[in-house]
Amino acid sequence: MNRDSLTFVSADEAVSHIRNGSHIHLSSIASVPHVLIDALKRRADAGEVKDLHFHHFHTEGPAPYSAPEYAGIFFDQGFFVGPNVRANVNAGYADYLPTHLFESQFMYRTGALPCDVALVQVSLPNEDGMVSLGTSVDCSIAAIEVAKLKIAVVNPHVPFAYGDLVPISAFTHLVYDETPLFIKDFVEPSEIDKQIGKNCSELVPNGACIQMGIGALPNALASQLKGHKNLGIHTEMFADGVLRLIEMGVINGACKKIDTGKVVASFLLGSQKVYDFIDRNPNVLMKDIKYTNDPWIIAQNPNVVSINSAVEVDLTGQVCADSIGTRIFSGTGGQLDFVRGAKMSQGGKAIIALASRTNKGASKIVPVLKPGAGVVTPRADVQWVVTEHGAVNLYGKSLQERARLLISVAHPEDREMLEREAFERFGVHWRVV
Repeated sequence: MNRDSLTFVSADEAVSHIRNGSHIHLSSIASVPHVLIDALKRRADAGEVKDLHFHHFHTEGPAPYSAPEYAGIFFDQGFFVGPNVRANVNAGYADYLPTHLFESQFMYRTGALPCDVALVQVSLPNEDGMVSLGTSVDCSIAAIEVAKLKIAVVNPHVPFAYGDLVPISAFTHLVYDETPLFIKDFVEPSEIDKQIGKNCSELVPNGACIQMGIGALPNALASQLKGHKNLGIHTEMFADGVLRLIEMGVINGACKKIDTGKVVASFLLGSQKVYDFIDRNPNVLMKDIKYTNDPWIIAQNPNVVSINSAVEVDLTGQVCADSIGTRIFSGTGGQLDFVRGAKMSQGGKAIIALASRTNKGASKIVPVLKPGAGVVTPRADVQWVVTEHGAVNLYGKSLQERARLLISVAHPEDREMLEREAFERFGVHWRVV
């Protein structure tokens, strides 16, 4: 099937069918359907729509659906809060819908969260009339299943990635657009990131199946894994750091029990090289978040090592990863999905990796979390905590034992303060082994 055999409408015509009060799903990350958002913005400026609710993961690019000038017309309720919506969320013009990523699709499929409209970007169809969601499968498959109005932007820049495909006939309207996807350049790690990466890499055995995200810290970890062998990838997302290891032959998936030899992910944000890599690559599967983030499925592979970051960790092991006090910074994401999956995996390890201090010099190992901070990984779930000063395993440890261990990987200049706070909390016996 080729482009000429398809019937397209304009973006304005497609969104004219969206009714007031609709809940709208957006495909996310690098593949946000901005041509449709711009058309909805034109309808809003003309006074033709109101009370539209938007749901999505992290999005790149302009976000008028969260802007204060569209209050009462657009209302953003994202599963994840990125830089483009963060200020408006914390000012109350937009909102945050906390959920583990695995459950985002479940909310749509059960009707716990309405989904009336699905706005997504897809690849050109293959010879069987199937399209790929390319770099952003996430919970879009679920949205397409349940929405009554399904609008696809067919974009030749969307790679045709194998995994979960959708028939082009599933969509009620098709719009053609050739806007390139957003790219994210490789982030060079700092010296602290490199040391954290080194400490994490020492916990990764040959043949492990890795989950990690994007940014300087995952890139630092990837740079420290160059000497490893037969690593696999089952993750919610990956970027250029992982691609470099694949090109070096470090990652080949040979030891994976399921999806052997395959790189499995649900969404991507990276360079054009990453997007080109997944295009018609039989060794890559881009899957529904219900598959990538299901702890039971994650655990089917042996030696799963999950590496996730944190804003702060308190002395009992509670991990805050989505907020700075009451200020929402990101989202729950798939951290707990993978923490639990990794721990259930035979030989698996769940790692929380963070610098010991913020850029402003405040300790990220804290006596108690800031008031209003969100606990993303409960202390009952936490296992390894890694900073540039070392790695400690909290699993099976009491509160007082955890405090001693966490203080040992805090910044040296903060340890005396943390010991005083621990003494105040636990009393004179807290140091007894």
